Amino acid sequence: MLRTTLGRLRAVGLAEGISFLVLLGIAMPLKYFAGMPGAVRVVGLAHGVLFILFVLAVFEAIGSLRWSWRQVALALLASLLPFGTLLLDRRLRHEQATRDS
Repeated sequence: MLRTTLGRLRAVGLAEGISFLVLLGIAMPLKYFAGMPGAVRVVGLAHGVLFILFVLAVFEAIGSLRWSWRQVALALLASLLPFGTLLLDRRLRHEQATRDS
């Protein structure tokens, strides 16, 4: 999966999406309802790194996969929405299957 541009994008996208959900669904409630701000620091840092890696992977797709600016904009928009990169992965999986066959 990590050998191709599309595979790397999918892997980082899934990790980024999961980290976003953990940040919103676990770390932030721990901070605000249980007084544990350390959870947001740790998960937030991990999510930030994964977000940057996702953006870099999207820009790699511009050259390698010859993505249009519309595809790039949709991928970047997906990274800003909860469950966005998980939904994007579904489309990318289809694209990967099409390329592999």
